[in-house]
Amino acid sequence: MRFVYHPEAGAAQILLEGDPFRHLFRSRRSDRSAPVLLRNLRDDRLYTYRVEALDRRRAILSLTESRIEPVHPPRTLHIAWCVVDPKTVEKTLPSLNELGVSAITFLPCERSQRDFRLDFDRLERILINSAQQCGRSTLPVLERSESLERFLDAHPEAYLLDFSPRPLECAERIETLVVGPEGGFSPAERERFPRERIVGLATPTILRSETAVCAAAARILL
Repeated sequence: MRFVYHPEAGAAQILLEGDPFRHLFRSRRSDRSAPVLLRNLRDDRLYTYRVEALDRRRAILSLTESRIEPVHPPRTLHIAWCVVDPKTVEKTLPSLNELGVSAITFLPCERSQRDFRLDFDRLERILINSAQQCGRSTLPVLERSESLERFLDAHPEAYLLDFSPRPLECAERIETLVVGPEGGFSPAERERFPRERIVGLATPTILRSETAVCAAAARILL
């Protein structure tokens, strides 16, 4: 763990309890004299605290240092991901966070299953746990869109990841990418994109949605 998330990181004094406390002082058995590094995942600052008081359930921490220490990728990538099984999203989200995806918009497509509902509070907790492990200092923005049409109205520069002979690497810099659900896109959805904005991955196999979204993010960002 690179740091501990606390929404009040930056305050002169903080009460640490619950899961963060258990992880530090029970699982990791951190020494009371060791500094505690906190982030609030909003301001790119790394806060150093010392332990003032410690009991079996909580610790009182006092701020000793604050420094700007951003940890995020130099490029931005906004992914529009047509809704898939929430369990698939939850398993894939840490990888997208580690790769440096800056925003993810979930939207329904014609071949999305309509009964899927995403728990955004749960997704945020998953991202926080991932950030603590990988060191990223801010979280990706998570959003919903009512439809592909609405999303493209707001993001006309978007590319479509599909079965295309044009490799993703041949496109100009991609900052917004639409990735389909299991089963891919319908002909009508493909027609919403100019031919030059439809790109593919150089593989003869059919990828699952979560494999495709991670592969494309890695190609663009790393």
